[in-house]
Parts: sequence; structure tokens; C-alpha cells
Amino acid sequence: MYLTVRNATKTFGAFKALDNVSIEIDRREFVCLLGPSGCGKTTLLRLIAGLTELNSGEILLEGTALSNLPARKRGFGIVFQSYSLFPNMTVAENIGYGQKIRGTPRSEISRRVAELLELVKLPQVAGKFPGQLSGGQQQRIALARAIAVDPRVLLLDEPLSALDAKVRAELRDEIRHVQRSLGIPTLMVTHDQEEALALADKIICMNHGVVVQAGTPEDLYHRPATRFVADFMGISNLVSAAPIRREYPDLMAKWPGGSGTEHVACIRPEQISLTPAANGNATVRSISFLGNLRRLEVDSAIGPLVVETHGYNSCHEGERVNLSIPPEACTWVADDMAHQPAETAA
Repeated sequence: MYLTVRNATKTFGAFKALDNVSIEIDRREFVCLLGPSGCGKTTLLRLIAGLTELNSGEILLEGTALSNLPARKRGFGIVFQSYSLFPNMTVAENIGYGQKIRGTPRSEISRRVAELLELVKLPQVAGKFPGQLSGGQQQRIALARAIAVDPRVLLLDEPLSALDAKVRAELRDEIRHVQRSLGIPTLMVTHDQEEALALADKIICMNHGVVVQAGTPEDLYHRPATRFVADFMGISNLVSAAPIRREYPDLMAKWPGGSGTEHVACIRPEQISLTPAANGNATVRSISFLGNLRRLEVDSAIGPLVVETHGYNSCHEGERVNLSIPPEACTWVADDMAHQPAETAA
């Protein structure tokens, strides 16, 4: 592997922010650290960047330990949520700053700046100052500045969270395009599962300072290992075994019973089909129109469920419907939240 974090532990006083965390990033790979606030993902990124010191463990780049190497000598590019552009420098000066302090000839800096402004689709703003740009434009410039020095790894700390939804979606596509074009190994911190699904080759899902599951976006969405991952990766219907066994016995085929661990069924809303039926097995409680889909909350014999349908459907609130759940729609996940207090398990 290109970048390896092995058994990393970090404490702040009595608080353990990271507990024996290990991750790997391959060449050209885009990896997202995903998890709720306080799960340790930003601490892990700062350790890799050299902005925070490990208590124990090691960080290796191509087999070489980085622990004693200061941040400025690691050769990493970093983009923060707050842009961190120099307000008294023009866009061109901001992008070229890293090369300037390394003694790169002025003509080479100018060529590189022009090239990167084209790459982030802002060739017209070279002479402007950061305060004259929109938030999305400033973040594009921050990205260009980070990659101007040909970083060995690109580190992104929630770079899109301060932007509105439309700009965030546009810039998300730009980041992925730039990363693929240049082939820079990239590690991005986010708490937005949609961002992680859209951007990542690999997602590392964290909670309470540990890695809960790592894998492709498809792995974590369709094959979550635990209730936490199933619940965090989009909308899930999580149902205990007893009502499933009673109402949908076909879904019990892959139930890992007798393993010593409690399990619940994870059923994604789009995997349930429904049809109006006077004697149906569920009742529509509410319908939300979301443009390309409708989200229905239904009361069923196995409890309240969320169902998503694309296109038009003729169901109405209060109407009886028949639910169909194919066996392949059910994934049994370890109930890692079974014995938590109610206020923390929500």
C-alpha cells in the first residue's frame, strides 16, 4: 500500500479520540473518512498531515515512517473547510505561493498557475483577490493551490460543508474530476454519506474513535456489517427477527442465528414494492414528494417502514397497500447498538 496508518492511538487528556486505528490508501485511490461529528476522522487526518502527534502507532508512506517528519516536509496538499487563502494575495499569487517559496522560476510558476486555473475552470480570475470570489470559487482556488506543488497525498477536511447544496454538488464533481485527471492519492473527511458514496473508491466508516467498516461504497450501502453502518449509510428499515419470522419467513434464509450476536434485518426503502390493495398488509401514513422519487411512511405488521418509489404511484395517505419484500432485499447486520442507552442508540 502507498499510505498506511497502523494501530494509531490518540488521546486528549482522558478522552481517547482514536483507539488502535489502521487504514490503507493505495496509489490513485480516493478514500473518504466518514462518520458523525466527534468520531475521530479529523483527528486521523491531522495525524497523517503531521499537524497532531501520535500517542502510539505509526504512519508509513511507501514503507517509510513519517512520525518524526514535520508537516512541511511530508509533501502533502491540504484543503480545509475554511479555504485558508491569503486575503492580500491575488488568486495567481495564492496558487503559486508554494512553488515560490521552493524557489521555482517565475516563468514555471506562471505556466503552472495558468494550467491549474484551466483545470478548476476559473481561468478568468487570476488577478482577483479571494474576497472578490464566491465560496465555491474560493474552494476551487484552495484546491488548485494544494495541488500546485504536486503533493504526494491530497488531504481534504470537509471542504464542501460550508457551501450551499447546488454548489456543493457541482464542486464535488470537480474534485473527483481533478483527482482522476492527476491520479493523486486522496483522503477526504466528510460526515455526508451522499458525498462519500459519490466520490470514494473506498469508504472508511468510523464511530467513537474506531473503524467500524471499510470497503467500497457498494459494500457499505448494500452489505453493511453493523446496525450503525446500515443506519448511517442512508435510510434503512431495521427490523428485529421475530416479526420478520412471523410475517416474511422467506427473509430468514440468511439469518445468522445462534452466532451469539444479536442481528437485525436491514431493508433499504427502494427494495420494497407496494401496490394498492383493499385488504393489503400495510397502511400509508404519509407521502413526501421529492422530485424524482416519492418517500412513503407506512405502518405494517413488522412495524413502521419507509418505502421509496420512482415515478408516479397512485397511492394516497390512509390507503391500504400490499408490501412485497424479495429475499435478496434483506441483509442481516450485527446489532452493535442493542445494549446502548436509548438516548445514545437513536
